[in-house]
Amino acid sequence: MKDKDRGNGKAKKTITATELKSNLGMYLDYVMDDNEVVITKNGKKAVRLAPYITDYDRYFAIKEKALDYQYGGKKVSYEEFMEIYEKSDLRMEFINGEIVLLGSPSTTHQEISGNLYVVLREYLKGKQCKVFYAPFDVHFHKQGFKEPDVMQPDLIIACDVDENTNEKGRYMGTPALVVEILSPGTRSKDMVDKLNTFMISGVKEYWIIDPKQEVVLVYGFKDLDVDHFMTYQKQDVIRSYWFADLEVAGSSIFP
Repeated sequence: MKDKDRGNGKAKKTITATELKSNLGMYLDYVMDDNEVVITKNGKKAVRLAPYITDYDRYFAIKEKALDYQYGGKKVSYEEFMEIYEKSDLRMEFINGEIVLLGSPSTTHQEISGNLYVVLREYLKGKQCKVFYAPFDVHFHKQGFKEPDVMQPDLIIACDVDENTNEKGRYMGTPALVVEILSPGTRSKDMVDKLNTFMISGVKEYWIIDPKQEVVLVYGFKDLDVDHFMTYQKQDVIRSYWFADLEVAGSSIFP
């Protein structure tokens, strides 16, 4: 019997027909855990056992794979990305010359985003700055790079909306504060790639919210470098680096 990693956290076993007959129940349980079993007969691959999925689930699985193949990870220019983006209904970002497809957020993610939006909107009443929530495109022009990154942060505070909105009503400025809420699929990009983009494109402050650990990481940027870093727990009061009077109770953010 041989085990092989399928590259997505699941595995595939290759066994003989005799092994299947002797341990049918065990292999059925193995397959029901979303793994595969390949059965050989006379040394040749004969049958594959795979988890049963409905036609409905199969349709969306195939569709998702097709979209990933067509767009996800594809290296294109900024102009090519914008052409693809304008013709597509998909949510996507353009990071370091690569197209990144965005999945649907979880309920916890949306609760946190909604809670923080209400707090920030209340704080900004009567002020020039405005808060926006995803999906909302932002073009980040990184110093030293020819092409910008295009992202849809979970929340932003922008103080330059009036002077940086084009004829199509698209915001083309640089936010003062950016907020990203972590998910398993975006953790590495949010904590590395996006942090670097925000830092060298003129963003003043970046909050990373971890729903699982219930912590908020606050980065402050100055002269295109990290000038400030703080970690806040759910029971703490989160204090902004750039907005001197902005304080948010952690308990008001997390569900």
